[in-house]
Amino acid sequence: MRIVTLLCAAFFISAPIATADVTDGWSGEGSFSAGTTSGNTDTTDLGLGLDLTRKVGDWAVGVNAAADFGETDGVETKNRTFLAGNVDRDINEKLFVFGQTSFEKDEFSGFENRVFLGAGAGYRVYDNEQLSWELRAAPGYKLDEIREVLSGSVVTTPGETVESFAVLGASEFNWQLNDNVSISNSTDAIYAEESTQLGNTLALTASLTSTLSARVSFDVRHDTSPPEGFESTDTATRISLVYKFGA
Repeated sequence: MRIVTLLCAAFFISAPIATADVTDGWSGEGSFSAGTTSGNTDTTDLGLGLDLTRKVGDWAVGVNAAADFGETDGVETKNRTFLAGNVDRDINEKLFVFGQTSFEKDEFSGFENRVFLGAGAGYRVYDNEQLSWELRAAPGYKLDEIREVLSGSVVTTPGETVESFAVLGASEFNWQLNDNVSISNSTDAIYAEESTQLGNTLALTASLTSTLSARVSFDVRHDTSPPEGFESTDTATRISLVYKFGA
């Protein structure tokens, strides 16, 4: 019920877009990846990703989705889905305000679901064709559904729902080295008293055609206080095929 409430709140944040004169289309990329992971699971995995943006005057809507699946010897060893959305409003060329929500479900972590909802401000340090760097910060609300842990038939760690005040910090850096090669680094942290999530993705992307690219990336996800029996850090090295589109 709490998750439904949060997602409804995110919808109302985006209401100004629905009433705007929408003349611009969506732009972004879709990706298919394969790679290896280490941490809570060591497996070969497949992944799908979608990153979309739509601009309407001073407003912008962003949607980010990812799904990762893995099997070892025919047994499922990885099943993670992630969905996030944001609505931005420019104040000037550098400064903007935004609302953001995210939902994560990972069958092989110590958490059933994790939800964040917040609003804050962002700043574009650089914003040109060769170099862009964007910073975001927002206070918000965090909900963690902690998974029940069993040892045989004995419950060693009971499941529970933890609600807390949280603070989001994020950095998005992109450097176009030449016409065909770029480097990007995305960092995000969600601080909360019970558990803080840290994530970083470093990627090298090379254009194959005007719309198709190859990408190698290294992803790190860290939790400061995982439930008993779960590791604090997961890493993933991926090779991706990326299709870019946009208006």
